[in-house]
Amino acid sequence: MFDRPSTRRDVMKAAVALGGASALAACMDRADEPVPTGTDDPESLPERQHAWNDYLRADEYGNVDGPRHQLLLYLNLDHDGTPTAEDRETLESALTTLDRAYERSHEGVIYSIGYSPAYFDRFEEPLPDGIDLPEPRALAPFEDPQFDRQDALLHLGSDRADALLEAEQALTGERDTANTVTVETALTDVVTVASRRTGFVGAGMPAERQDVEGIPDSRPVPEASPLFMGFKAGFAKNQASEDYVTIDDGPFAGGTTKHVANIRQRLADWYEEQDFDERVAEMFSPTHAAEGMVEGVGENLGDDSGLTPEIVETIREQASEYGRVGHAQKAARGNRDADGNVRVLRRHFESTDDDVASLHFPSLQTGISVFEEVREAMNGTDLTDNPAIRQRVNNGILEYIFVRRRGNFLVPPRRIRSFPTPTGE
Repeated sequence: MFDRPSTRRDVMKAAVALGGASALAACMDRADEPVPTGTDDPESLPERQHAWNDYLRADEYGNVDGPRHQLLLYLNLDHDGTPTAEDRETLESALTTLDRAYERSHEGVIYSIGYSPAYFDRFEEPLPDGIDLPEPRALAPFEDPQFDRQDALLHLGSDRADALLEAEQALTGERDTANTVTVETALTDVVTVASRRTGFVGAGMPAERQDVEGIPDSRPVPEASPLFMGFKAGFAKNQASEDYVTIDDGPFAGGTTKHVANIRQRLADWYEEQDFDERVAEMFSPTHAAEGMVEGVGENLGDDSGLTPEIVETIREQASEYGRVGHAQKAARGNRDADGNVRVLRRHFESTDDDVASLHFPSLQTGISVFEEVREAMNGTDLTDNPAIRQRVNNGILEYIFVRRRGNFLVPPRRIRSFPTPTGE
């Protein structure tokens, strides 16, 4: 796999996507520092599995940076019917090993596990009223995605490729230890990994990985960009807080819901037919481009995308004046509540799985319908009465992205993270 001479960066770049013992060995050979260990005191860990922000890096403006390497393991229980007490003990043991082995941080391993509607269908009892967890569905008239209905999703992240790969191998029974902690039981003693998906985010990483299908040979992705499309995202003031997306009451109080889409990107026209100002207009808004609000990848914006109420409310006037509308401008119409609070917390990251440029888009919210409403606003179907705005052309970034998969999950609080029942027992 690493036959030719490789720099440390080259090895880390390939390792998580490839996986396996040889990738881990190559990473560990080049590791400069030990991975910080976790804790034997579960009470010291947050009850909210989705409480990540305080454990990750933030930039100078307070924007939280996601783990540079990320892994999605889609899991199926090994038998029909409901999970047994032994199943729960096995899963809890495997997750506790992670807690003991790795600091909950970007330097260790941070993770959460969520459960699908199909998992809860194993039980006779329904989920409580107020838990908004429908089956996944197409969310636009122009998409035809596959649906992720596996029982569970384990989402792991780390800035350390070696830590992430070692954790995966411990979970799947390929190692007896994890960061020197003995592995008593493996995740795969009770579930099967139905799908393994990988990704990355952060300045420099997309530029290093742009030799894939979907990105032109001119290598246009800027070195400073954390994402393939050339701009920053996830500005702090345009993200919901972890408090806001948390379920407040009932047996799943302290949990949240999670939608995960996988989106293929075809960026030849994005980079070769659009100039910088046109890309700014379609990513943010025409006003952003006309007023020169974005420099480079958008670092100058600080902690706010620059979308004002006026820019959002005048979207139709801008469509008439400029013949296009912005992606962020459209989505913002559905992403604020009556008090002005942002409704969804986005934690997206890029991928080159199958040598194709794509985006994994996890979104956290109190209920899946919240995400669906934001996505409806992003579709911009209501704007196509303007002859310049077509369903996918001059309509934000829809011309360049294609949804391949969608899945919905309930991320329970830590106390019932291992095969919860619908009643939370």
